[in-house]
Amino acid sequence: MTSAIDETPLSAFPHERRNSLEKHLQTRPDMQDLKNRHILLNTNVAPSLQSAQQELDRQRATDSLKKNLEKRPERDELVERISPRSFCCLSDSTVYTCVTHAVFMPLTRYYPRTLSSAVILTRQGNILPASTAAPALQAHARELERHMLADNLEHKIQNRPEPEALITQGILTEDEDPRSA
Repeated sequence: MTSAIDETPLSAFPHERRNSLEKHLQTRPDMQDLKNRHILLNTNVAPSLQSAQQELDRQRATDSLKKNLEKRPERDELVERISPRSFCCLSDSTVYTCVTHAVFMPLTRYYPRTLSSAVILTRQGNILPASTAAPALQAHARELERHMLADNLEHKIQNRPEPEALITQGILTEDEDPRSA
């Protein structure tokens, strides 16, 4: 019984491996590029000074973070903050939420008397919602709520009474007829 040693090379094509290494060496970034990307440290300064500088930078960032976290408002305060971009229109003892100013202003064109006499309130557009649900679910819930409110408002606009009915009921007078404006 003779033991045969396999003498085939591990790489079937050693010249391809060498070419690959040469290619990588040719595309290797130069020393200045590595210094600019903070991979290599500057060789003009002692390594101990560089490490001290890095430690001071880390400490400064930590101190800044701690200071800003101390100023950070509490959760309850974030829940109660008011957003100035949202409005509520209170009319006929029903609160309609107008999601943005862009929704509210066109309504005043179609309902000048109704909305000008309506009480306009700022809506609590909470910075941090008072919910225990996951943030990803909260975003979808807010989007769904906005769409539902917009659909509800659109439905109410489509089903509003005609000016003739409002005049016959005594809500509007003849000179307040919106069609004549």
